[in-house]
Amino acid sequence: MPLLHFHLIKGSRTTDEVGTLLDAAHGAMLAAFKVPERDRYQLVSEHDATHMIIQDTGLDIPRTNKVVLLQVVSRPRPKEQIAEFYRLLAEALETKSGLKPSDLMVSIVQNADEHWSFGCGRAQFLTGEL
Repeated sequence: MPLLHFHLIKGSRTTDEVGTLLDAAHGAMLAAFKVPERDRYQLVSEHDATHMIIQDTGLDIPRTNKVVLLQVVSRPRPKEQIAEFYRLLAEALETKSGLKPSDLMVSIVQNADEHWSFGCGRAQFLTGEL
């Protein structure tokens, strides 16, 4: 964990481009959140362009059909780690996949340890397995 859910416009990327996007995001998460390498939980949902409206809250941020909305579900993190994640993510995605920082929107939703089960019907954070 964290769980990263990417929302993309359908047909805006090839399979390889999606893989590069996921790899770059995982690297940024590892660096910022200091989680184990195999702590990788990622989903990709593709939407028709008419079903994904990502504006800019009046900030005059230009968007293209390459826009990515990333929802992150995570246990609480210090504000400094979150800010570092945003920065590293934008840099990695631009460097490795060509995504303009203006085409990246991120929302982090925090939850508690008891809200995670990694399988086998147990809450591993609560049982001490993690």
